[in-house]
Amino acid sequence: MERLDSRVDGITRVYSARMDKGMRGKEVMDRVMPARVIVIVLDSVGIGEAPDAHEYGDEGSNTLTNTALSVGGLDLPNMASLGLAGLPGVKGISPPGAVTGACGVMTPRSPGKDTMSGHWELMGLVLERPMRTFPNGFPPELIAEFERVIGRPTLGNVAASGTEIIARLGEEHMRTGWPIVYTSADSVFQIAAHEDVVSVDELYRMCEAARRLLTGDYLVGRVIARPFTGNPGAFKRTARRRDFSLEPPGRTVLDLLTESGATVLAIGKIEDIFSGRGITDAVHTSGNEEGQEVLVRVIKEGSRDGKEMVFANLVDFDMLYGHRNDARGYAEALRSFDRALGLMLPHLRPDDLLLITADHGCDPTTPSTDHSRERVPVLAAGPNVRPGYVGMRRTFADLGATVTHALGFSQDGLPGESFLMSIWKG
Repeated sequence: MERLDSRVDGITRVYSARMDKGMRGKEVMDRVMPARVIVIVLDSVGIGEAPDAHEYGDEGSNTLTNTALSVGGLDLPNMASLGLAGLPGVKGISPPGAVTGACGVMTPRSPGKDTMSGHWELMGLVLERPMRTFPNGFPPELIAEFERVIGRPTLGNVAASGTEIIARLGEEHMRTGWPIVYTSADSVFQIAAHEDVVSVDELYRMCEAARRLLTGDYLVGRVIARPFTGNPGAFKRTARRRDFSLEPPGRTVLDLLTESGATVLAIGKIEDIFSGRGITDAVHTSGNEEGQEVLVRVIKEGSRDGKEMVFANLVDFDMLYGHRNDARGYAEALRSFDRALGLMLPHLRPDDLLLITADHGCDPTTPSTDHSRERVPVLAAGPNVRPGYVGMRRTFADLGATVTHALGFSQDGLPGESFLMSIWKG
């Protein structure tokens, strides 16, 4: 905890300008609008197929329900208390004693089912065309140029599961020193290398080289460094993954907030997803456990001088369990988050608005190991949140519009409809 404490202490010091006694009294209670909005993205926790799921081969996908039913049901008392158990499409979640939060369902409007388009749409950037994918591997001429730039051949160049491809090609990689290149159903160019064979810094340089090449007809959303360790038969991917993302091709809520003088604290891989744009401070985390610890600490101790958004991604649902078809692991990750949420809720202040959502699905119970085209939940909590149902929203961008509205700024042409006034008592 010393390492984590020191990192988060640096963040909380930034936001410690107004921790005086009066801040928790009448002055706060008299505020009409929130001063801080916390958005937590449970990466891949979809709640049922989107209307166009058949176009993606995802009929029947329902990440949350299928996971819950596969383990005989889930008790998630804190999320259930915000309305999760009663949402359309959700089954297998124990009902709450009472509902104290607001809830709804959001439908994706951008084409695709990847992390970047999901997060961008949440923040008001709706894409008209999907980012390019390479289900049969990358063109030979692109790989040849990449090999020329990095000065060595490559292995793979196929669409594959990350754990499967290092199990299959890891030993040859260790013998030759050639990095493993692969992709998936997402718009990604992934490079895997053993940390004892290719240093992590060298792997990052390879990714930067790939990012420069992947333009025009080869444009993909993310280049991902996938370092691993271990021996043949027991390889393990490490926490030093890094995403080299395409910069958002349009304005987002994060740009609007920071241009307007608000602070935006990014937790997890949010900074990578938005290429650092519209972010004032960031804490990179190794996974859900660390991300949840940072969130609890920031909610309990963080203070702000002005308007603030805290924007977190919890990646393990997707990375460790969804893509590996590990329904039991997925279920335990949900239980773990719910316990952490129980530590957050009592410390929300009257001018706090907490929003919990997802970016797509990744159903661990289907034969596919890829993302699934799904609707996502939106849960709202805070002392001034009125219990209720905000309906079936037509776009993820409604969340970004609600964040903007809550912090008192104009949407300035960004899409989405705020649901703030249907849930906020102030």
